Amino acid sequence: MRTPRVNATIFESSALLALVFSGIDDLAPPLPEQSTGGGPRLLAGVWANLANTVQLHLGDDGSYVSTVAGRSTISKGVYGPDGTGVLLRDESGLRIPVAVTENGLEMAGHQLFRV
Repeated sequence: MRTPRVNATIFESSALLALVFSGIDDLAPPLPEQSTGGGPRLLAGVWANLANTVQLHLGDDGSYVSTVAGRSTISKGVYGPDGTGVLLRDESGLRIPVAVTENGLEMAGHQLFRV
């Protein structure tokens, strides 16, 4: 009897989502236009998880940089409001929703706190 073969290749979530959603960029909603009013964004600053292995730098100009310990690549792009949270859009077109919670931000299962 033949047993099923399981491919146990592990993808990081951003790479997997980029594979799944590649080629359908036109289906994703566009980010709202960035404000030119000059006022600083309420969430701008540095956010990190308790272990400091995930960091999110939100600029007051609508740009962001995200780092994860153990990954050689840095994610960067733009962000804007999305309902009650924020939507990050990296240079590859990947969109990452960030929820605003009572305690901070939640991104891809990580709870982030202002540093």
